[in-house]
Amino acid sequence: GPGGGAPLENANPLIYRRTGERPVTAREEDDDLPDIIDDREIFDILPGAGGPGREVRDPEHPLTLEELNVVEQMRVKVNDAESTVSVEFTPTLPHCSMATLIGLSIKVKLIRSLPERFKLDVHITPGTHASEHAVNKQLADKERVAAALENSHLLEVVNQCLSARS
Repeated sequence: GPGGGAPLENANPLIYRRTGERPVTAREEDDDLPDIIDDREIFDILPGAGGPGREVRDPEHPLTLEELNVVEQMRVKVNDAESTVSVEFTPTLPHCSMATLIGLSIKVKLIRSLPERFKLDVHITPGTHASEHAVNKQLADKERVAAALENSHLLEVVNQCLSARS
C-alpha cells in the first residue's frame, strides 16, 4: 500500500455486492439516435461491474470503490441536456486520509472519459467525512486539480488507482 508498510487505516472493510453487467438497449445500438449519457453510464465509467470503470480501486485495498460502497449508482446524477455530472462518494472512514485521492481519481476518470462539454462535480456524501468541506473545496478547484495532475508522484498514484489489478 501507499507509505511503504504503513498499517492500513481500514484493514477489514465491509464488502458490498457489485451490480451486474448493464444490458445494452436497442436505443443505444441505434446509430441514428443521439447517445444520451445517463446515470448508469457514468456509474459504469466509475467502479461499475460492467464498464471500464471497474478499474477504480481503493488505494489501500485490491477492491473496487463499488465493492467498498464508496460509490453507488444512486449517488450519480447526470443531466445530459445541461452537460452536468455530479458524483457523490462516501469514504470508508470519517477520517480516511485517502478521501482527496479517491475523489481525484474519480474526477480524473471522468475528465478522461467524458466530452469536454460536461461540468463535473465530485464531492463527499454530506456528513460522512471529518474534512468534507476542505476535500470538496480541493476537488472543486480547477487549478488545484490541474496542479495535482502535474505532480508526477501524485499522478502515478492516481493512475495506479485507475489501473486494473487482478
